[in-house]
Amino acid sequence: MLSKKQARAFFLGGTLVTFLIFIGLTIFSLSKGSDQTNQENLSADVVRGKEIWESNNCMGCHTILGEGAYYAPELTKVIDRLNLRYDGNGEQVIKSILMSEGPWQPNGRKMVAYGMTEAEAADVVAFFKWIGEIDLNGFGKVVGVDRKISPLAKEKINN
Repeated sequence: MLSKKQARAFFLGGTLVTFLIFIGLTIFSLSKGSDQTNQENLSADVVRGKEIWESNNCMGCHTILGEGAYYAPELTKVIDRLNLRYDGNGEQVIKSILMSEGPWQPNGRKMVAYGMTEAEAADVVAFFKWIGEIDLNGFGKVVGVDRKISPLAKEKINN
């Protein structure tokens, strides 16, 4: 059992060590060497894509970087995943979905038909590309796709 003096010294010493660790980690996280934000690649089309993402409440169904709803797929590395499924045509697949006049219905779920212009769809794709290039320490790494796409969906994308 510790005396009052020993307990006080233990508490103050532990508090001091914890505080110093906190300060050290704060300094490390603010240093340029640990920057993982991909901020240097931020462009006007990426900003417009994010504005379109927010104005259409895409987070109401999708997640990005783990934030959002879980009704529809996670979109952090969506271009990489679709490039694997569609032989490198991931960007075109996303554009065709966003520009479609009819609702997109994969796996029985229905996505709103936004009917975006080519420029708007390109901005959203730029946003997805930028998000996909953020260093996530291996989170969301695309290692393969085990599902096959239906011929009907493939025909819709190619048209």
